[in-house]
Amino acid sequence: MKLGYFTLTDNPVGYGERRRDPNQYFDEVIEEAIYADALGYNSAWLPEHHFGLFGVLGATSTALAYIAGKTERIKLAPATILLPAHHPVQVAEQYATLDRLSKGRAIVSAGRGYDKREYDAFGIPFDESRERFNEGMLLLRKALTEENITWAGKHYPLPDPITVLPRSVQQPSPPISVAAFSRPTVEFAAENGFDVIFAPFAASMMFGGLENAVGEFKEIATKAGYPDSKALCSYFFGLADNDAEERAIKERLLFYLQAITPAFPGDIKTAPPHIAYFVDIVNKLLSMKAEDLGERSIVTGNAERVTEHLKSVEAAGISEVILYFNMGAYPHLDTMRMMERFAKEVMPNFS
Repeated sequence: MKLGYFTLTDNPVGYGERRRDPNQYFDEVIEEAIYADALGYNSAWLPEHHFGLFGVLGATSTALAYIAGKTERIKLAPATILLPAHHPVQVAEQYATLDRLSKGRAIVSAGRGYDKREYDAFGIPFDESRERFNEGMLLLRKALTEENITWAGKHYPLPDPITVLPRSVQQPSPPISVAAFSRPTVEFAAENGFDVIFAPFAASMMFGGLENAVGEFKEIATKAGYPDSKALCSYFFGLADNDAEERAIKERLLFYLQAITPAFPGDIKTAPPHIAYFVDIVNKLLSMKAEDLGERSIVTGNAERVTEHLKSVEAAGISEVILYFNMGAYPHLDTMRMMERFAKEVMPNFS
């Protein structure tokens, strides 16, 4: 199982006095991603969040292209492209270009998102997110893998043949993943030959556990003719040498989770049907205590416990875990030290 660096650059209004300077925070995240390459992480995953409502990075492919020029080996991925807010062909151009600049290190990952405020700002109807996403994913792959394409879709018609240039180094395209919080999205990914990225707490809500989620995904994918489709997942992370340190990490995670709830639909009366499941998530988050946060949300403990947890994730069929170190206003230098400790104390167990 491979291991990657992951951040959402969380900096919501709910952090109050603990909010960071967004420009400094952006610079720090770039430094962390470059450091991940030096430490031997397999991948670096940077977010797409607009206008400082959640995070501080909207132009993800630009940031990844810069990191490509500063690194030699690490794979570079968005976590994740808010696909309904873009034309899929333009996304194909961006990531084929990133793949060429990085000499074949790009990964494509997209999702529907959950923050209506971003949709509103871009003039995209929030209730069309699923249909735009599903059509967009199919067109995105077609644009990456084929030349002289046309498209007769509802939202992105292409009556005249076009070809995305430059072409990607990886053929037929860079790996393409779907970030999934709902069962229909998991099924769409499996049935259409995309990899999937699970958030383990959501996988538990949908399928009763991560192993069950991976098993169902792979069963559907295999029946659809895609036996090689991969399942990845993300975890919040923090090494802890004693109970006090572990509690501090969980309290920081709880601070993060409760501060970001305005990004999600929180009222069942007004939540669009396609994303109403987030109301239950919000209610659970707001009633949580630090001690409620367990292995479905976070990997923590000493190096031995962390290794044991990640080995169980590997046994569940996950091909890569991407780890969220700097959530909840965790300081930059502490994040770098934590990344280094993980690389020295845990990563060798997965080489």
